[in-house]
Amino acid sequence: MFPGPGETRRRRRGCQGPRPPKMSHFTSEDEALLQSMLRQLLQSVKEKITGAPSVECAEEILLHLEETDENFHNYEFVKYLRQYVKNTVGPVIEEETEKCTSAQNQGEISGYDTLVQHLTKKTCESKEYREMMHALKNVMMIVVESLINKFEEDRMHDKELDSKAKKERQSGYYTDNCSDSDSSFNQSYAFMSQEQLQLLTERLDPIQPKEIRQEALQTLCLVPASDILSSESWPSLRQHLTISLADPDATFSEKILRFYAKTFSSSPFNMTKEVYTSLARHLELYFLSGGYSLHISAGLDVTNSDINRLLKKVRLLNEYQKEAPSSWIRHPEKYMEEVVESTLSLLSVKHKPNHAASPDFLSPMHFLALLDIKAVWFKKWTHAYYSRRVVFRLLERKYKSLINAAVQQCLDYFEFCKAAVNKNSNFSQQHCCDMQSFSYTGPELQYIYFVHSLCLLGRLLIYKQGQSLFPVQLKNKKDNISITDVLVLFTQLIYYSPSYPKTALAAHSDNYSPESLVMEILQVFCDQTGRATECLYRDAVIDALLHPVQSLLSGTEVYINCLETALLDVADILARFAASEDGLSLLLYGENEKNAKGSLTAARVIVQFTKKLLHDNISLLSGSELMSVKGAFIFVCRQMYRTCEGLQMLIPYALHECIAEAWRKTSCLSERVPTPVTDADSISSISQESKNSLLWEETLLDALLIFSTTPKGLFLLHSTGAMNDCVNFMVNSLSKKIQTNEYEDFGNRIIVTQMATTPMAAVALQNSGFIKALVTELWALLECGKDDLRITQPKSTPVDPIDQSCQKSFLFLVNLLTYPAVFELLSKQDIPNKPMYSFREVPTDIIDIIDRLIILNSEAKIHSLFNYEQSHIFGLRLLNVLCCELNTLLLLETQYKVSQVLLTAQEENVTETSEGHGVFIIDGLSVERNHVLVRINLIGGPQERILPLRELDKGSGLYPWPMFSSFPVPKCYLSEIPRKAEFRQDKDLDKLLTLLKSPDKPTGWAEICRKEFCKVMKSSPDSLSGSILAELIEKFVSHLSESRMDCYFSTGSYKAMDADVKKENLSSVQKLGVEMTVRYGKYLNLLKEDAENGLCFVLMNCEEFLKQQQRTVVSSLCCLQEHYAGYDWFASSIFLMMSGDREKTVMFLQQFSRLLVSAFLWLPRLHLSMHLPVTTLEYGIHPVYFCSAHHVEMLLKAELPLVCSAFHMSGFTPSQICLQWITQCFWNYMDWSEICHYIAICIFLGPDYQIYMCISVFRHLQQDILKHTEARDLQVFLKEEALHGFRVSDYLDYMETLEEIYRPMLLKDMRTIRAQNT
Repeated sequence: MFPGPGETRRRRRGCQGPRPPKMSHFTSEDEALLQSMLRQLLQSVKEKITGAPSVECAEEILLHLEETDENFHNYEFVKYLRQYVKNTVGPVIEEETEKCTSAQNQGEISGYDTLVQHLTKKTCESKEYREMMHALKNVMMIVVESLINKFEEDRMHDKELDSKAKKERQSGYYTDNCSDSDSSFNQSYAFMSQEQLQLLTERLDPIQPKEIRQEALQTLCLVPASDILSSESWPSLRQHLTISLADPDATFSEKILRFYAKTFSSSPFNMTKEVYTSLARHLELYFLSGGYSLHISAGLDVTNSDINRLLKKVRLLNEYQKEAPSSWIRHPEKYMEEVVESTLSLLSVKHKPNHAASPDFLSPMHFLALLDIKAVWFKKWTHAYYSRRVVFRLLERKYKSLINAAVQQCLDYFEFCKAAVNKNSNFSQQHCCDMQSFSYTGPELQYIYFVHSLCLLGRLLIYKQGQSLFPVQLKNKKDNISITDVLVLFTQLIYYSPSYPKTALAAHSDNYSPESLVMEILQVFCDQTGRATECLYRDAVIDALLHPVQSLLSGTEVYINCLETALLDVADILARFAASEDGLSLLLYGENEKNAKGSLTAARVIVQFTKKLLHDNISLLSGSELMSVKGAFIFVCRQMYRTCEGLQMLIPYALHECIAEAWRKTSCLSERVPTPVTDADSISSISQESKNSLLWEETLLDALLIFSTTPKGLFLLHSTGAMNDCVNFMVNSLSKKIQTNEYEDFGNRIIVTQMATTPMAAVALQNSGFIKALVTELWALLECGKDDLRITQPKSTPVDPIDQSCQKSFLFLVNLLTYPAVFELLSKQDIPNKPMYSFREVPTDIIDIIDRLIILNSEAKIHSLFNYEQSHIFGLRLLNVLCCELNTLLLLETQYKVSQVLLTAQEENVTETSEGHGVFIIDGLSVERNHVLVRINLIGGPQERILPLRELDKGSGLYPWPMFSSFPVPKCYLSEIPRKAEFRQDKDLDKLLTLLKSPDKPTGWAEICRKEFCKVMKSSPDSLSGSILAELIEKFVSHLSESRMDCYFSTGSYKAMDADVKKENLSSVQKLGVEMTVRYGKYLNLLKEDAENGLCFVLMNCEEFLKQQQRTVVSSLCCLQEHYAGYDWFASSIFLMMSGDREKTVMFLQQFSRLLVSAFLWLPRLHLSMHLPVTTLEYGIHPVYFCSAHHVEMLLKAELPLVCSAFHMSGFTPSQICLQWITQCFWNYMDWSEICHYIAICIFLGPDYQIYMCISVFRHLQQDILKHTEARDLQVFLKEEALHGFRVSDYLDYMETLEEIYRPMLLKDMRTIRAQNT
């Protein structure tokens, strides 16, 4: 052993202790000295060695003692060896060091490491080193042998001591009869041969005299457990020990128990299972023996010595049960199966042999329940599948009586509770026993067994294999007990079991009240998926949950312990039901959805009860109790009406009005809180009352806010008048999260997205400061960075067009800036265009974002940006998304001349040449501008318009797309319109034309036309185009408009205006819309040169015609002024379908306006219309949003759940993109032929086909939607990308299947827009 660096100084201070010999020879004195020092070393480290699980581990501990023991170098043995090594090989090291030093000076050896390696090698090869090692080996062999001999002498000496002294001394070896705290150094180890162990086994035979057995047992405790368990004598020894555990001599049996405890703690599982099964078998024999006579009715005195011994054995068994699962997976399954079977065999003991089963029998399960009341052992055994399948297999095949007994115990306790409640007796504290008591009464024992059974069943039922054990047959029950029956029983225990005072429960760390235990079980059940919830979601369980609610609703007498706690628990479980798809379906429709239409479903009961609570009509509750229950049931309702189908069910109950009324009442009361006086008590009471009132007000506002997660819910929220307060509440809540950069609250993002689709909510968002906070945060990320962020290194240069740090803000703006919001925020607002911008001037509004990031038309704006290119690209990307909504494009173009700004920027972005005309500089900004210019100036579907890429080509072309700085747009961005193929009219089309032209209209004529139209659409959709399709819809609408049954709106007579209507009479938005429409029509070869005047004529006549059916609405909203806020894309589409025939178009639109479908296809039709309620008009929300888009979201969840989840995860809503598609009649998203088919199917087949159309589009896009959800740009993809490959005819069969399922509900709801708010 060589000294390490730095140890020389420690040795020079003096080595305390004997001097080792200088030569490699040891005398007898040296041997005695080494023996003493080695014993001292082992005594010092005995704790570390005895803690080792095996001999190999103990060796490892000794080998690495220098690393782990800070006193290593202070041990006398270590000091002795160090000095001996120094004396022996020190001269050799010094001699070699001198040689190496001279060689190092000559350059032969270099480096400290090389020197050390050389010295070590030379020293180990020296003669002195070899002699030293040989001498050490010899002397240590002698020393160790002497120690072993000394050990034998000590052991024989112990045998000679008298029995009394031996007992006293041995009793000190253990601190706990069932612990593993004994140490091998307290009693040493004895190593025995197989013959000796065989002799020991024979001496432990129960037929041997007591003294011989005691002496043999004492010797057994000294032998390592591994030697005993692996010996050939173990089977016989195990049998003897099992019998001896029942020895009347308590000391003798406890010694065996100590041996078992030591074995459990120091042996591997494959050995300890032998000991465990021995102990389990002993206990089983004990409970079956004639000497066992304990009964439940007699109670249990723990201080009784026999009971105490029995409990110690069961405790040791239970401790092993809880520890074994951590190791048995590493051993063969048969070992685990033996442990499990021996346990179940013991626990299944119910009575003595040759005796009938007695309910008064104090079984092993009672004792196990006393020590493990919550059945932790069973929870651990069933946690892993490896052991769970074995447990359940054995329970099913041999030990099902255990499950029967557990179920019976729960039933008995329930009957007891029910009887006590019905007698109106007070037994709330009956089972709240004194923790210091050392005895248990019979009822307490039964209650403990019940709790154990309850926890065991609760764990068993959450697994598929456990559920397969049901139904069970009980002796006193005719019918089998199913899983649902057990769950109903658990549910009833919530309100029938005794309640404990909160102060009593607070004194105990564990709550063993049935109500809390059942709640734990049901909560775990609700969190499961698959088969576990199939058992829970049953009408019987719901009926049991709603029993107290139904009683309070009907006014019948309620026999329930602690009504408040019961109702809170019921609400908790109901809320968990409503949070899952299957649970919500059960609440809304019951198990059989078809039979739920006329029945009082759970959802209806819950909302009726909630309304009664809000009206304070529950006399049994008052004060804070009533407030808590109100909040709990409002939360259940929230979980339902946050979904479209849940809201649809609750609408007739006008819950939103009740909540709003309660909020207004609370708000008024909070304003009337009296001024505190000097009295401290009154100040405290007023302060608490104020806090409670504020908390309740926020709860109600939050409940109202959740209505806005769906389109129709948002419409209902408008009707409450609480919109501004709800938005302010949401913004205050969000501001805290914004400060910590937590944007991941998808629910709030969806609410903001829904609100941005309605003008009133968008204005509320602006007034609340939400938009200002969002813009400020964006500017900080884009330009400034955070004020509180200490800059330690330069910010990395972004490589993406929109940096990752700004992506969330970008998506928030995309969600927010729908056309209704843009129109309210930007209408008639001018760009600031300041001559100078300060670096510290931070934008606070949307107009500022447009001014500073999009329309950079001055040097002052450019120089005000720190990151000009990155910020401007952000603005151009935002502009690109905004302009996908054609109405927004027309507004930005007419107000801010966006195209001209971009063209000017492109013109300035050229190289300077002597010839004057330069070449466009290709950079990130010019490429973005080129893409935006093409998008905003060309109309067309996926096969009609070619948009330039925003990426550079890796090949030689770099950027093959031509740039331009003036109009017209290069022709290469428009596809060539293919010549129309000669379609040979088929029989179905001829039949349809004949039907439409025939003057005779037989009964069911419209339905026959619809069927023939569907045949043509499926067989030859391309034949339905041009003049043929125009004639079809013209004839069909003309006939429907003459039928009183088919007319939904009544219209007066109208005479068309003069033919010389000029374009100048239109607004700037309409003029630009006309130009774009005519340009698109000419590209499609549908219009002639003078088409502009014809379209102006159509638009002016439509406006005048609709004005006759409008009413005046006083509102501050910009969209509710005289003119419709946007362009009439439907009228323009009909104009193109009629090939520019203005008289036909006007006549068609007049007839079409009488039909219900006109309300959903032709959005300007209902602008300020007298056919809608005034309240509906005042909100500025079109029925397409709160009816069509609402049902799109509802059907999407049922038909395409993955797509629905993708929208939720993106914080985007299907309703927003659907409203955009429908408003502009899918222009720019579909080719012209598909747009015509979309309009035609809605006219022929019904307005509900508009909803089926949107669902079909989402189905077509499903894979793309999932991919872009993962890429976190779903809303950008849906707004920017056309519907590639989508054909209406391909999805007509799918739409017909949707019609079969949903038409009655959808048409019923669509027909309510005229008379009701919903």
